[in-house]
Order: sequence, then structure tokens, then C-alpha cells
Amino acid sequence: MRSSVSGYEAYHPLQSRLRWALLWLLCCLVVGCATTYPLSQQDIAAEIRARYDTAFDTLPVANQRHYAQRLYRITGDDRYLPPLQDYGRRLVASLQKDIAGLAQPGYAAHRAAGMIERYPERTQKQRRRKQMLGEWGEMIFAKYLAFRLNQARFHGLLNDKQLPEIDKVMAYLEDQPYRDFLTSPDVLEVYAAQVANLTYDLYGLGLADLRQEAKAAFRAHYPPARDAALSQASFRNKIYGMTHFVIAASDYYQHRVSAADNAWILEAFDAQIERILAETKEDIYTEVGISFQLAGLTDHPVVSHTQQALVRAYDPEARMVPGEFGSTDLARGEHRNVLAIMLMDWPERLYPGPMLLIEK
Repeated sequence: MRSSVSGYEAYHPLQSRLRWALLWLLCCLVVGCATTYPLSQQDIAAEIRARYDTAFDTLPVANQRHYAQRLYRITGDDRYLPPLQDYGRRLVASLQKDIAGLAQPGYAAHRAAGMIERYPERTQKQRRRKQMLGEWGEMIFAKYLAFRLNQARFHGLLNDKQLPEIDKVMAYLEDQPYRDFLTSPDVLEVYAAQVANLTYDLYGLGLADLRQEAKAAFRAHYPPARDAALSQASFRNKIYGMTHFVIAASDYYQHRVSAADNAWILEAFDAQIERILAETKEDIYTEVGISFQLAGLTDHPVVSHTQQALVRAYDPEARMVPGEFGSTDLARGEHRNVLAIMLMDWPERLYPGPMLLIEK
């Protein structure tokens, strides 16, 4: 049998290997190497973060606040403090305006009517929510006011120096029919995540502790026996609501939560992870994975399932996770992509606040 090795290669093996290595490298440089290496989850998180950090100033201020707040809470990185200082100034000015306005008869009703009128109607979900909120009088304004006051609390701004006459706002908020709203089946059917958020905003402000009532109403409206009959929209609303009971309990990524207290949620996610990945979208299933991380269960299989789903969804050219229908719009994708950063590069510790210093 004749050898397939040339005489040169037989007598000069090292030089031969070097020659072929140089030829292979040249091919890679000229036409691109066919061998690719998959990015790690941390690499993907870093690419998304770099994309959004670079484009940060082009985002609407609401997205800037949302992004900077979450990145600060998982990194403690001081680079996110200046935009949060700006947010604190806007927040205090906005609250001061509403505090002054509440001294005027009919102010709250006027604000609520304006918010209902401006509520978007692009999708069926938005139209259903607008109709529902329109049936609850001033609740849309009260809910928004409670959210902003709780944001002020997170940042050390809920005090008489920054917000004089804050007691009058609290008195107004105490008069709203929260228990009825938070336990209404009609509200829960289209607004589950917001129910969880408002429940914990009220608790954090010391206005009302309706956590058990809200959870009991949610579980009665969405029992496991009903899951098979849920439409995709209702199933998404249910899962998203459950994630927010966990996230809101953490004061939005400021501290861990009890795995035992949230076992009913985590066990349901574990049992239905295949359907969750198949029928929800990236924002929702990412929060499912983060719920386990917040509970200290970072090695749970659900976390890896959701991380792997995000890796598959990642677009390396856009350097982000596209929307459900392929959108790579940075502003619309900010919520989804900051969650992706968090899930794929979860920290060992969380950073509360930050406490902001706002000069009057």
C-alpha cells in the first residue's frame, strides 16, 4: 500500500504542521473561519448590557429609570447613579405637584379621567384593561400615586423635607377601595401583575396589608384545575401575575425572598415549565427563572431551562433578545433585555436603593 504522506511531510513533520496551520489561518482571515464557538450566558449578558449602556442616552426617560434601577440593584455600579439622581428629581417634582393638586376639589377625579382617556388601545389586552379601569373611578390615579410614593421610599425621598404635607396624600390613599379592587375577578383576569404590584406598594407604604387577601383571591380565580382551559392570554396573565408576587415581595430586586412563602408559585412554575416556555414570551419566562433566583434557588432546573431558552432567542447581530415577533427596537425591548441580563448573570448579592440626595 502506498503512503498518502508526501516525502517532505514524512521527513519534516514539524514544518509541515506549521505550513498547514498558516494556510488554515490565512483561510480564516480571507473567507472567515467555519468553526464557531457558542457564547456563554455571561457573554450574552455582557453583550446586551454593552448595547444598552452605549445607547442609554437615546432611551426614553422611563426606560432609563427602569434599566438603571435594575442594573444598579444587581451590580452596585456607580455609573447608574447619575440617571437615578435625575429620576429622583423628576419624581419629587411630580409628587409635589400632585400633593399640591390634591388640596383642590376634584383634582384626583380629573387626573384619573385624563389617565383613562390617554390609556393606549392598540391591543385587545389594552382595550380590556382600559374598560376595566374606567369602572373603578379614581383607582388608576391612586394606583399610580402609590407606585411613585413607594419609589420615593426606595430611594430615601419619602420624608417631610422632600415632600411636605405627605400626610395629606396618605389620607387620600387610605380612602380608596383597595380590598375590592385587588380581589375582584374582573380585575385579576386582565391585571394580575399590577394587582401584585399595588398590593406590595400599599404594604411598603404602611397603608394596608392585603397580601394574604390578594393572594387568596388570585388562587381562587386561577386554581390549578382551571389551567387546561385557560386561553393563551389568560395563562400568560396568570404566570406573569405569579412572578410579580415574588418580584414585588423583593421590593423589585432589592433583597431575597422566602422560598417557603412562595412555594405555591415556584412549585406551579416547576410543574408547568414546558407550557410556560411554549406559550409565554421572553419577558414572562425570564421572570419565572428570576423568581427562583430571588428565592435563593439558583441551581433549580427551571433556572437553566429559562436561561437556555434565552440563549436560543438571542440575536448576536442585534446584540439583544428580539421581541415575540422579531422586533429589535431598543426602547420597546428594554424591559425584556434588562431581565435577560439579570437572569443570565445573576449576582451573589443584591444592592438596595440606592439612597438619593435631592437638593430642594
